[in-house]
Amino acid sequence: MMKNGVAIDALTVVRGGNTVLDDVTLEIPAGQVTGLLGPSGCGKSTLMRTVVGVQRITSGTVTVFGEAAGSAALRSRIGYVTQAPSVYDDLTVAENLEFFASVLGVPKARVDSCLALVDLTSYADRVVARLSGGQRSRVSLAVALLGEPQLIVLDEPTVGLDPVLRQDLWQTFHRLADDGAAVFVSSHVMDEANRCDRLVLMREGRVIADDTPSALLASTGADDIESAFLDLVGGAA
Repeated sequence: MMKNGVAIDALTVVRGGNTVLDDVTLEIPAGQVTGLLGPSGCGKSTLMRTVVGVQRITSGTVTVFGEAAGSAALRSRIGYVTQAPSVYDDLTVAENLEFFASVLGVPKARVDSCLALVDLTSYADRVVARLSGGQRSRVSLAVALLGEPQLIVLDEPTVGLDPVLRQDLWQTFHRLADDGAAVFVSSHVMDEANRCDRLVLMREGRVIADDTPSALLASTGADDIESAFLDLVGGAA
């Protein structure tokens, strides 16, 4: 039984005559890190956009905490981090968070706690344009966390980061899940699969597997998730 999260039922998205998502049914529970893995172009970003409520759907339903995706009541309950950092280059890290905090109506103390959560306190007065790509990604994550969202949607947040920063971010994702949030993270890097509580594997707009990493390895007899994915692709062909 899903615990207070996202329910996707028979979701289809057709764009420009192409079926981008094909009859996807999926649940994203609270209190877990659910990983969405698959090659570039398989529909991961489109699926995430439907969960956030910014993608027009062709058929099927997406509900978040019992509300239709995109409902006004959900805006403060969802944190969304896109692949491109969504912060202002000419402001400092702290100024970015203070601006978005004022928009959201959250207290300034929340700025400090979010900076600490993503390990950017020592960079608070640094202009964003002078940060590394990984640091800019963490600023975007801090902004997304300002409203203490119950659902956190992260579209390939570790792309281009070094292994140490990737590990730090995954630890942050698990802390958020341990605090009760539903964390939905996409990646095309198969070696990040074992960092997830649950894995959803996608190919060409369809879900080809949905289980724990250990169960996927056991069911395919594979040594790693990439081999399991290739095995599942072969079985679905």
